Amino acid sequence: MQAGWAAISALARRLRRIVGRDGLLRTPSELAVYECDGYTLERYRPDLVVFPRSTAEVVEIVRLCRQYRVPVLARGAGTSLAGGCTPVGGGVLVCLTRMNRILEIDRRNRMAVVEPGVLNVQLARALEGTGLHFAPDPSSQTASTLGGNVATNAGGPHTLKYGVTGNHVLGLEVVLADGSVRQLGPALDAPGYDLLGLLVGSEGTLAILTKLWLRLTPNPQDYRTLRAVFARIENACNAISDIIGQGIIPAAMELMDQGILAAVEEAYHFGFPLDAEAVVIIEVDGLSADLDDQLARIVQICQRWQARQILHAASAEERTYLWKCRKMAVGAVGRLSPSYCIQDGVVPRTQLPRIMRRIAEIARECRIRIVNVAHAGDGNIHPILLFDQDNPEEVRRVLAASYQVLQACLDCGGSITAEHGIGIEKLPLMPRQFRPADLEVMWRVRQALDPEGLLAPGKVLPNNIFVHQPGHAASGQPGQTDLAPSSQTSPDQPARPSPALPANTPLGPPSWPSPDQPTQTSVQAHPPAGSALGQQFSLYHRGGAP
Repeated sequence: MQAGWAAISALARRLRRIVGRDGLLRTPSELAVYECDGYTLERYRPDLVVFPRSTAEVVEIVRLCRQYRVPVLARGAGTSLAGGCTPVGGGVLVCLTRMNRILEIDRRNRMAVVEPGVLNVQLARALEGTGLHFAPDPSSQTASTLGGNVATNAGGPHTLKYGVTGNHVLGLEVVLADGSVRQLGPALDAPGYDLLGLLVGSEGTLAILTKLWLRLTPNPQDYRTLRAVFARIENACNAISDIIGQGIIPAAMELMDQGILAAVEEAYHFGFPLDAEAVVIIEVDGLSADLDDQLARIVQICQRWQARQILHAASAEERTYLWKCRKMAVGAVGRLSPSYCIQDGVVPRTQLPRIMRRIAEIARECRIRIVNVAHAGDGNIHPILLFDQDNPEEVRRVLAASYQVLQACLDCGGSITAEHGIGIEKLPLMPRQFRPADLEVMWRVRQALDPEGLLAPGKVLPNNIFVHQPGHAASGQPGQTDLAPSSQTSPDQPARPSPALPANTPLGPPSWPSPDQPTQTSVQAHPPAGSALGQQFSLYHRGGAP
C-alpha cells in the first residue's frame, strides 16, 4: 500500500504540472463530490480529479496514467443515471467541464463544432435567431454536457421524430487509450466501417471525446400541441400506437400516469382530474399547411380511445403551459417520497399496455409505490420507484423491483436501456439481453482499442458479475463484494489506493453463462490501481431531480 501511495503522490505532482494547481483535486473532501453521478446507489472515490482545458492536456494525462497503469474515467456534468461517471476502480477522473467552448457555428453546412464540456442548453441558446437547433433534448438539457450526451447516446422527448444523439453526430476527435489522437469525420456518409457509430454511446470505454461536430436541424415552421386526459392508462397507450399506425409521426408524445399527475397537481395546480389514470402530451411540427389536418386526425384517434378531455394550445404561451406539467413532473416526485430511483427501459410501443400492467403488478408484489413518465411515442419508459432509504427491507424490495421491471422489458421484446446507458447499474442484466457470443465480440472490440483495460474499467461490459438485481449490492449487504475488503474508508481519511494492476492480469473476455442459466450472486474481477473499491456505498437517492 505504501508503494501505491507513493505512486499516486508522484502521479499527482506530474499531473499538476499539466493542468496547473487549480486543475487538480486530491483531498478527501474534494474527492467526495465525485464519488458518484446521478446514480447514487453506489459510491466509489477517485484517487485524483483533473480538469484539462485542451486536447493536448488530455493526451498528456492519458499517457501519464498509462505509464503508471492507473485507470482513467472521463466525466462531464455527472448527470448520468446509470453510474457511467462512477469511478469504480478509483484512479484518475478526467472532468471535461472546462473544455466548454463553442468553436464554430457553420450555418451554411448546418453544423456546430464544440468541445465536450459545452452544455446542451448552452448550444441551444447560441443558436437562437439562426433558424437552426440541435434536436436532441434530454430532460437534463439544462445541466448535461454535449460530450456526455454523445457518450451515452442520450435521447429526450423529441427523439420520436428527430432521432437520438447519434443521429446528429457528424464527427468526433478522440484520444485513445494509448494517448494518440484520432479524428473521425465530419462526413455525411463516410465509406468503410462505421467507427463513429462505434464510439457514440460507448460511455468512455473506448476513447475520450475532445471535440464534436454536430448536425444542426432547421427549426420547424410551426407547432401544434395538445394534452389529452384518459380515464384508463391502457386507452392512452393504445391511442399512442394508433397515431403512429395511421402514419402520423409527432415530434413528441409524452405520457404521465396517475401517480405523477397527483404530485404535479399538488405542486402546481394544473386542474387535472385526480381520478384520471394518464395524461398524454402530443406535439406535431412542420409546415403550417399540414399541421391542422394532422391535429384533427390525432384528436379523432384520442376520442376513439375515450379521451375525457383534450386541450389544444392556441398560442406559444399556451404551448409552454401544456408542456410545463411534463417538464416539472420529476421535480414534483419529492412531494411523494424522500427517496426514489428512476429506471430506464424500452419496449415496442404496441407493448406499452402490457408493460404498464406488469409494472403495476411488480409494485404490488414488491409492496412499493411506482409512478411513471414515458417518452411513449418510441416506447421509452421511466418508472420511478419510491421508497424510504432508512428502511433496509424496503431498499431491498426496490432493487428487486428494478430488476423485475427491466426483465419485463426484455420479455416484451425491448431493451434494458433506451437513453441512460449501462454504466454500472445494469451490468448484471447484460447477459440477459445478449448471448455469450455477442458479449465476447464486444469484449474483443474493447480489448483492441484498450488492450490494457485502463479506460472506464468496470463499465458497460460485465466481468463475471452476475447478481439478482441491478447494482453490485443488490443481494442485500452494501459494499460486500469480492473486489476488495468491505471496511469503509473514513471520510476524514484519504482514499486508500490499491496496488497497481499486475502485469499478468487477464484482460480478455470472461466466460459467459447462457442467458437461460440462472444468474449467480458473485463478483469476480481484477481491479486496477485505485482507491475506492473498499468503500461501502449508499443504497438510495434522496429527493430532488437528478
